[in-house]
Amino acid sequence: MEQLNNTSGSPPLPFQPVGNYFSKLPSFNLGFQQRRKIPEISEENDDDKVYVAVGKSIEKSIDLLRWTFQRFGTQEIVLLHVHQPSSTIPTLLGKLPLSHANEEMVSAHQREEKERCKELLFNYLNICSKAKVKATIVTIESGQIQKGIVELVNMHASKKLVMGALLDINCMKVTNSTTKADYVSKFAPPFCKIWFVNKGKYVWTREAYADLGLYKPMHRPAERGREEWLRSNPSCRHKNEHTGNPTYLRSDFYPNSAGVINWLQGDGDHVGVALSADESSFLNGSLQSLTRPNSSTPASGFTSVEIKVLSQLDSKLKEEDYYNQILEARTDAVSRNNIAFTELLKRKKLESEASEANNKVKAFEAAYADEVQLRKEVEDTVANIQQEKEQVLKQIEDFSREWQTTKRIVPVLESRCSEANCCQNEASRELELIQMSLTTLQHETKNMRRQKEQAMQHREWWRNHLQLGVSSDGDFGFINTSAEYKHFSLFDLQIATCNFSESFLIGQGSYGCVYKGEISDRSVAIKKLNPFNMQGTPEFQQEVEVLSKLKHARLVTLIGACPEALSLVYEYLPNGSIDDHLFRKTNNPLTWEKRTHIVADMSSALLYLHSREPRKIIHGNLKPKNILLDSEFNCKIGDFMIGQLVPKKTARCPSFRGITEMESAFPYIDPELQTFQDLTPKSDIYAFGVIMLQLLTGRSPMGLASKVRRAVLCGNLTSILDSSAGEWPTFVARRLVELGLQCCEFNGRDRPELKPALVKGLEKLHLAEGQPVPSFFLCPILQELMYDPHVAADGFTYEGEAIRGWLTGGRGTSPMTNLTLSHFSLTPNHALRSAIQDWLCHC
Repeated sequence: MEQLNNTSGSPPLPFQPVGNYFSKLPSFNLGFQQRRKIPEISEENDDDKVYVAVGKSIEKSIDLLRWTFQRFGTQEIVLLHVHQPSSTIPTLLGKLPLSHANEEMVSAHQREEKERCKELLFNYLNICSKAKVKATIVTIESGQIQKGIVELVNMHASKKLVMGALLDINCMKVTNSTTKADYVSKFAPPFCKIWFVNKGKYVWTREAYADLGLYKPMHRPAERGREEWLRSNPSCRHKNEHTGNPTYLRSDFYPNSAGVINWLQGDGDHVGVALSADESSFLNGSLQSLTRPNSSTPASGFTSVEIKVLSQLDSKLKEEDYYNQILEARTDAVSRNNIAFTELLKRKKLESEASEANNKVKAFEAAYADEVQLRKEVEDTVANIQQEKEQVLKQIEDFSREWQTTKRIVPVLESRCSEANCCQNEASRELELIQMSLTTLQHETKNMRRQKEQAMQHREWWRNHLQLGVSSDGDFGFINTSAEYKHFSLFDLQIATCNFSESFLIGQGSYGCVYKGEISDRSVAIKKLNPFNMQGTPEFQQEVEVLSKLKHARLVTLIGACPEALSLVYEYLPNGSIDDHLFRKTNNPLTWEKRTHIVADMSSALLYLHSREPRKIIHGNLKPKNILLDSEFNCKIGDFMIGQLVPKKTARCPSFRGITEMESAFPYIDPELQTFQDLTPKSDIYAFGVIMLQLLTGRSPMGLASKVRRAVLCGNLTSILDSSAGEWPTFVARRLVELGLQCCEFNGRDRPELKPALVKGLEKLHLAEGQPVPSFFLCPILQELMYDPHVAADGFTYEGEAIRGWLTGGRGTSPMTNLTLSHFSLTPNHALRSAIQDWLCHC
């Protein structure tokens, strides 16, 4: 019952005549005849063609055809092709099932598939024609290729078949695999010999194990005598009628047919024997004489040999009757099994169709939802387009009205243009006169400015001579300034600081400690120097004399001194240092206006120190901790060094070396100072630039100049600005960044010098925010104030960074005229840059 147990969905085997599964019946001859075998039915080999199964891929089938040509030579072949219709139609939105498409689309798609199939088969015929092999084509339409191959083989009774196979097919056994080769090997008719080939190489062969005659029952002339004898015998006619089988039965047996129980497999080989015409008539006469009641010959008249033969014949007829009954039962069982298996396949098919229908319903629902969404989007798009169309029509109407108005105004404008030309000619003549007058005034202004500078130099020289006297050895000395500061006793300082209590300590450095105290109802800062930095009272007195001479609004004021305690008394600044505000030691961040003020105040103080005569004063220890803020956030520089004012004899003393010792942090030290050990005003400029960048960014000084320079080159200046300072004006931030980077140059010669014009420009930099900027100072691309103007090939001036970014971005046209630039070279506009700097200084 293998067919009932087969649930793999395989189709039932083609029905074969039931008699073909059993052995042939023997018959006997009278007169002790000996058995002899009936000759086999000669198979009709008229159609000795080779069938070759070809697919859609010519590349894969060409090797199969080449092997067939080599194996069978020029023998005629039949190209066997199974056309598998597509279940979907490709569209722009994906694959559409045939059930969802209309009849026109389905028919068009099917015609297109058939045309492609015809073209494919025509190519196969061309290949065979080139190989000089006669070829024909048979095709069939089937949902599964392997089933179509089996059906074509059955339909055309093919004896030879060549098809492709995988290399791992077991040629000794048919497995339950689902590949085409396994299926054809299992369900192809047994009379068909199949060669399996892979990539032009022979794999294995399924031999034919049955003849074609088993499936085509044939009546031979030798059988007619036995048929007539059976028809003349009433006792055997009805048995032969029930069987429905041909009289002559082959002895071959189909051992591998699925669904049939081979319960006769254990019987020995049976040899078929046929009766001749004389033997059949003799046997017929003997039987009639046995059945006639009025026979003249008595039963005892038969010889013993004849009686024995008749009894044997009777037993053989009974055996044949039993055989026909068994054959009838066998036929009924096979029929019932086939019916049950057919019903099982129908149920499987219905379940598969139901599942497929559910999937189609889900796919249709999803497609419907997508269609609804798409339709909604299309409606929205159409509405937007309609709205835009109305706006465009309205704009067209407005433009039309403006054009009509402009057309009427053109004559008026032409007349006015002629009048303007006349006025221009008159104005040009007047302008020439004005330019001549302006040239004269410029010469006079230069002379007056030169005279003013000379007068200021004379005034400054006389002021210095009133304060400083010249010593006998050529070095400058000090005048008595004891009246300008107070002398305090040690007791006064102890009372002010509770005997220098640590609770009054506000700072500590390498020179000493700083305490906050109260003297005469006034808050003061008392700096107590370390004794090992001073060798005695004369050195301390010398420092006091130097400090007392430095009077500037942006320097910490010296109130007095205590030689007994080696202490200096300064004014107290309540808002601490800018280091406290930059690194969040207080909850009061500095705004960008205050930071700009601090930069201007620092530049003013450094200009004062660097302008002293006859020698310049160098701070040498400039850092955020030494820049203090008063109650109004005005900065004052403290803890500046005095080494440059000390005479050479004193500077050469070992006792003075501790005073001039560097105690500033490493990031603020001039790189040239580490190499040449020479302290110059450019050393203060370097520290000033680092502090300026810190005020802009609020970051640590280590490597700060490199980070800012990299951000400027990348156009990300705003990303490094300190957001706690508020929104920086672009031109203010650019000006401070440019000046800070110049001050931080590694080579001291590349750093700028502090001049009165530069200091004045920094003092008024924060005021430029509220003033209108001249249009020719603005970059056409950025619409911001230019700090590095460059002239392009179109004759317009742009910010250097902006026009370089424009050109490197792949644009070869002018930003103003949109015309192609003749070259990409840029020329610095020094005149415009000077004008912008003058405007910043005088705005």
